[in-house]
Amino acid sequence: MNPAVGVVALVVVSLATAAIGFYGLRISRTTGDFYVASRTVRPWWNASAIGGEYLSAASFLGVAGLILLSGTDALWFPVGYTAGYLMLLLFVAAPLRRSGAYTIPDFTEARLDSRAVRRVTSVVVVVVGWLYIVPQLHGAALTIRISTGLPAWVGSVAVVVVVCLTVVAGGMRSITFVQAFQFWLKLTALAVPVLFIVFTLAGDGSAAVAPAVVNPTGLAPAGPYQNISLLVALLFGTLGLPHVLVRFYTNPDGHSARRTTLIVLGLLSVFYLFPTAYGLVGRMFAPELARSGQADAVVLLLPGQLIGGTAGDLLSALVVAGAFAAFLSTTSGLVVSLAGVISQDVLGGSVRGFRLAAVVSAVVPLGFAVMTDSLALAGSVGLVFAFTASTVCPVLLLGIWWRGLTDAGAIAGMVTGGVLCGGAMVWGTVLGASGTPFWLAQPAAWTVPAAFAVMVLVSRGTKHRIPRTMSRVMTRLHTPERPLVTER
Repeated sequence: MNPAVGVVALVVVSLATAAIGFYGLRISRTTGDFYVASRTVRPWWNASAIGGEYLSAASFLGVAGLILLSGTDALWFPVGYTAGYLMLLLFVAAPLRRSGAYTIPDFTEARLDSRAVRRVTSVVVVVVGWLYIVPQLHGAALTIRISTGLPAWVGSVAVVVVVCLTVVAGGMRSITFVQAFQFWLKLTALAVPVLFIVFTLAGDGSAAVAPAVVNPTGLAPAGPYQNISLLVALLFGTLGLPHVLVRFYTNPDGHSARRTTLIVLGLLSVFYLFPTAYGLVGRMFAPELARSGQADAVVLLLPGQLIGGTAGDLLSALVVAGAFAAFLSTTSGLVVSLAGVISQDVLGGSVRGFRLAAVVSAVVPLGFAVMTDSLALAGSVGLVFAFTASTVCPVLLLGIWWRGLTDAGAIAGMVTGGVLCGGAMVWGTVLGASGTPFWLAQPAAWTVPAAFAVMVLVSRGTKHRIPRTMSRVMTRLHTPERPLVTER
């Protein structure tokens, strides 16, 4: 790829993002604007914004890379990502919107009438957010290095700078505009080049290389445990992602939240067709990318490798722009959700506190990203889903649907899930990919049931701690449409 083309693509998408973000500054004035866009975002607009922030580096780059490496085993990722939203529709979307909360800690405190639960939830949400931001910055570093030849850290720093500018400018209302634009940019950036490649291959066979072996790496297929555990992580992890859940607080009512989720399911189903196509085309026509350790770059490299010339450069520029939009949109959603938690719990909940918290939320994971590296974006994000499924998801599901949950049970379950899953992640890092047992590499199959079990057992043993407000809160969660938490 011509480095100049990559630089132009990155500059254009960054300027467009900043311009849209600053537009949001004109209409972001109140605390409600910054935290939840004053709860006025309509379903189609909100669904596009959710698609923008949910389709991260793992979706844009990592899924295609995993399909290149693993073939059909990797199809569990798009299936799990999409099916997780069906679970959101069925179990979480409308009740969570009816809670009237700004953040997940707001919800848990109101549901369990406990400041201690709020503090634990806040810590878990911040950890989840930072763990999720790091792979986005790794993806940006990879894209910068591949497309421009600049040092990898430039990509991570560029994402943090642009995100801080847009979030500080207008908060949630500003980011809603940005993320909706970025979803359609990402969809176009994947669809146009891969369709061009497929039509070229089918039409005149002018690709630069001939079809290759079906299995370029010779990796053994994953066993039933790995597939089941991954699916558990993706299904239940989606229910606990803070930057996704906060989006439902921006809908006007529970009906709008359900409609938003249905639209998101359709958008995700269309989107994941294209990373899958990249992985399959790369598996047949560019197997050397798998053998050379560049699987995560297959989306970036295929247009130039299979098309070439000016057309290849232009298609590559479009892909680079879409990739950078993926990193920006997901990181901005995470920063907004983390800033809401940190500013309310530490900085008083003001607009000024939100802006300061946004900068902190972005800069801390930047340090980790610069000091570390990831060669498997989708795999690393899958572990974040496992951690979220083991911590935030149980307290949300049980808090919404089980009257017997207590503050002691919620804390015990979150701590248990966090320690077990976090310990597996750390131990797996110490052992390395080749030395990690399969049950540590994919821990969700046992950490998620353990978290639920501890939460239920401790709650049953502490029935006297069921809050007196439980009946009133549960009624409001499951009937339209009165706010539970007073808006600040």
